[in-house]
Amino acid sequence: MSDMNHCLDMANQTQVSEFVLLGLSEQPRQQQVLLGLSCSLYLIGCLGNLLTILAIVSDPHLHSPMYFFLSNLSLLDVCFTSTTIPKMLLNHLRGLTTISSSACLVQMYFFITFGAADSILLSAMAYDRYLAICRPLHYLTIMSMLRCALLVAVPWILANIISMVHTILMTRLSFYTSRIPHFFCDINALIKLSCSDTHVNEMLMLVLGGSGVMVPFVCIMASYTPIAVAVWKVPSARGKWKAFSTCGSHLCVVSLFYGTIIGVYFNPASTHTTHRDMAATVMYTMVTPMLNPFIYSLRNRDLRGALRKLLSHNHLAKPL
Repeated sequence: MSDMNHCLDMANQTQVSEFVLLGLSEQPRQQQVLLGLSCSLYLIGCLGNLLTILAIVSDPHLHSPMYFFLSNLSLLDVCFTSTTIPKMLLNHLRGLTTISSSACLVQMYFFITFGAADSILLSAMAYDRYLAICRPLHYLTIMSMLRCALLVAVPWILANIISMVHTILMTRLSFYTSRIPHFFCDINALIKLSCSDTHVNEMLMLVLGGSGVMVPFVCIMASYTPIAVAVWKVPSARGKWKAFSTCGSHLCVVSLFYGTIIGVYFNPASTHTTHRDMAATVMYTMVTPMLNPFIYSLRNRDLRGALRKLLSHNHLAKPL
């Protein structure tokens, strides 16, 4: 009741013009360590993803649907991490913890957009692996340039629509405090701080979240079921391993990404704790995008070769 009265008092005076981001920890020493770790993860992730994109673009042998999707995933990962971490590091360097309400909405919009696009693109990559393993004779016919372009464009379009709905609904809310117990403007954190009626926001978070996360996850499982059956029918153990290794890296990414997102956004509110949500959020916003290029390059001989060629070419080009 006190929060509601405070909310009414604020509504009679002025709307919240800026929010205070409390960061990764309330303890200054721990905050310093976590900021250093975040900066390292961000730089390693950006470097790895950008090198992956450059290697795929520069090597004609990698101009195939699978690597086309991978380069787009790397681009999304760079954009995804860049919506939150640079602002957090910049605030720390400037000795600030605030973000304007408009900048907060913009950050939330792009965070949801890149996150949802990432999720839907992973399902397109699973479909690509299904066709490559279960329908190899028709693979090149089905995965034409037009279909590949559509499978990349659709995630961007759907993600922007989902994000736009959430952002528009967020503008109608009032807040009883401007202190966000997070390092960025997370939709969950903002809804918890609102003293307005958030039933519509919460309902659409489940509905649209389901379309952006749960539906792609089900599609991935549906794609990998016939893949598992096809691999099981391969007579030799070596043949089974070779067939499954092409999908192993994708499964690693899917497990990390969806496991942490479902843990944060699709569990009952009563099971949520700030520290647990923060740990899971760090996992899918920093750790997963950083690991993606290493998971794919370490398990893919062609990509490792392209990266070696790219790095050796750049090394030789320096003296010229």
